[in-house]
Amino acid sequence: MQRILILGGTGFVGRALCEHIPHSPALAGARVLVPSRRRERGKHLFPLPHVDVVDANVHDEATLVRLLAGCDAVVNLVAILHGTPQAFRAAHVDLVQRLVGACLKTGVRRLVHVSALGVPDDPAQAPSNYLRSKAEGEGVLRQAAASGLSVGILRPSVIFGAQDRFLNLFAALQRLFPAMPLAGSQARFQPVWVEDVAAALVKLLEGGQTGVYEAAGPQVLTLAELVQRAGRWSGHARPVLPIPDFAGRMQATMMGLLPGEPLMSTDNLDSMKVPNVASGRLPGLAELGVTPHALDAVGPGYLGEAGAMARQMDLWRSLARRG
Repeated sequence: MQRILILGGTGFVGRALCEHIPHSPALAGARVLVPSRRRERGKHLFPLPHVDVVDANVHDEATLVRLLAGCDAVVNLVAILHGTPQAFRAAHVDLVQRLVGACLKTGVRRLVHVSALGVPDDPAQAPSNYLRSKAEGEGVLRQAAASGLSVGILRPSVIFGAQDRFLNLFAALQRLFPAMPLAGSQARFQPVWVEDVAAALVKLLEGGQTGVYEAAGPQVLTLAELVQRAGRWSGHARPVLPIPDFAGRMQATMMGLLPGEPLMSTDNLDSMKVPNVASGRLPGLAELGVTPHALDAVGPGYLGEAGAMARQMDLWRSLARRG
């Protein structure tokens, strides 16, 4: 029986991955271990009979060694979108270094890692802390691969799906406000469905492919077009008002002063300077045997009126946590 450790498994992508694993003939019977600092965060995984959610701090190397003992592979989904340079480094670089060290100590030879589209090979070329730390983390993995660790890296564009905190948030905001002031409105994305990302990760676990793969959907859309779709499909379309960079940075700075996780940060704006689209220079979902679904085919189904109340409640909970 295979044993797979998933770091960040209680999150959006982790949930989809845990649900996909039992349907893979190559991974049939696999046990999945999902650590979390607070086990209750993974309660949505409790009904899955092949998943064990445990209390653990994965940023502690001794804990990682204990978790990896007896595992055949590990998937790293840990990522943050907001924070200080030190926080980005802790999540995207330091953790990766500890994970590689723990793999070498325990003999785990297979590591699958989720990065992001737009990550440069040279961290110095990155315009944001997010992309810079992601690039540094990939550099750690390249060095580990040169030492014999089997590493597969997936770089997705923005990920959408029924539980996303991206399009759902914009839909909820348009339900509450008469207009949508939007910085970075012309930033380009190639949104990819969470189910396609999960399928790609399963393929990487099954086949042991190494190197970097890009995960992007078939549509390239601007941020403004994404926000407009979220509003239209949810039945609460509002005018999108593009704002210049300096105003967007002022807005993001003020949001960053509020308690809780900001809706937008200046680092997000810096990241959006790099098109979040497939480069075409690297293998993609097709090479993993995955046919991506278009946002236009999936989005209306989960952004419709049936989900409006849930979106509004989620938004109010998010705002309440700021207080």
